[in-house]
Amino acid sequence: MRVLGVDLGSKRIGVATSDISGTLATPLTVLTRAKSQRLDHEELERLVRQEEAEAIVVGLPLNMDGSEGAAAIAARREVERMATVVSVPVYLHDERRTTVEADRVMMERDLNAQERRKVVDKVAAAFILQAWLDAGQPGANHGR
Repeated sequence: MRVLGVDLGSKRIGVATSDISGTLATPLTVLTRAKSQRLDHEELERLVRQEEAEAIVVGLPLNMDGSEGAAAIAARREVERMATVVSVPVYLHDERRTTVEADRVMMERDLNAQERRKVVDKVAAAFILQAWLDAGQPGANHGR
């Protein structure tokens, strides 16, 4: 099963995709936020069709103690709106530390700050998706 992983940001949306067997996540692209979430969601639907994805996994930005703050509440609301636009199920998955981990891996590969900024969102999306895949796709418990 091919799945898209999504890292929602205020300025950019990182997108990753899994292989057809649903075992390996790979960074795909970074979308610049449009003037409306609906346009962002329509672009995600275009990627769903292009990649022949059967689901979307969106990072849920929980607080380090596992509680939900303003960012998690905003992500849940956006996923509710996204689910009305895209043609596949949308799941949420804990994204704690994914951007930090993605940035660390890129620093280890000697990417400078400018190079990291260009790709960190899609790498973070791949970390979110890979965690969901490795956990046996548990996002269905938290999503749409």
